[in-house]
Amino acid sequence: MSDAAIALEINDLHKSYGQLEVLKGISLSAKDGDVISILGSSGSGKSTFLRCLNLLESPSQGQISFAGETLALKPGKDGNLEASNQKQLERMRASIGFVFQNFNLWPHMTIIENIMEAPVHVLKQDKQTAYENAENYLKKVGLLDKKNSYPNQLSGGQQQRIAIARTLAMEPQVLLFDEPTSALDPELVNEVLTVMRDLAAEGRTMLIVTHEMRFARDVSSQVVFLHEGQVEEIGPPEKVFTNPESERCRTFLSSHL
Repeated sequence: MSDAAIALEINDLHKSYGQLEVLKGISLSAKDGDVISILGSSGSGKSTFLRCLNLLESPSQGQISFAGETLALKPGKDGNLEASNQKQLERMRASIGFVFQNFNLWPHMTIIENIMEAPVHVLKQDKQTAYENAENYLKKVGLLDKKNSYPNQLSGGQQQRIAIARTLAMEPQVLLFDEPTSALDPELVNEVLTVMRDLAAEGRTMLIVTHEMRFARDVSSQVVFLHEGQVEEIGPPEKVFTNPESERCRTFLSSHL
């Protein structure tokens, strides 16, 4: 992957809530096709980091570049950074898919309507194209037969697979997953991880905050361990899981493996 282009580059990212500094200068780069798993204890800043990448949270300082283009940021009234070019932010957001912990499906729309909504309104796809694409993505996650159902008729695992299909329908270049299985009953976790394994095998660029250690070990090209808002350990999975340099990382892994 050494000659792959840089898909996402983060330099010295900080985030504070008042006096509380949650992120203390994180730098990370993901090349096209990288699968980066982000591990760490609760409160280490994993989700905050992910949410800063497309400004769902406003970083306090730092630089974010996507496909070689740096996101234009300026200080806002509260001292945190905000986009200084709204069109650029919208364009970049359309290329960065975000899969949340809690599905966030629209309850009043059928499954296929959920998937068509953003391509029609954001990408300006015609309805026929959006419908055909939605069917393809439903096939990909194994749920084409549920296209006319409503979210509340589906299990949590099925809803999360629909959420992934909805994200894929925007044809993003980078996928961000924020603990996509943590809201699921244990027996439903594998059906979501299977879809994510398939996406990794396709060569998609993914950043994944996860507690699923075996999954992280199997699919990642890089593993990042965060501790108290800083990168404590980073490297290929075989190195991080078998011979971490950080004592904190070693302790964390021994209690989670």
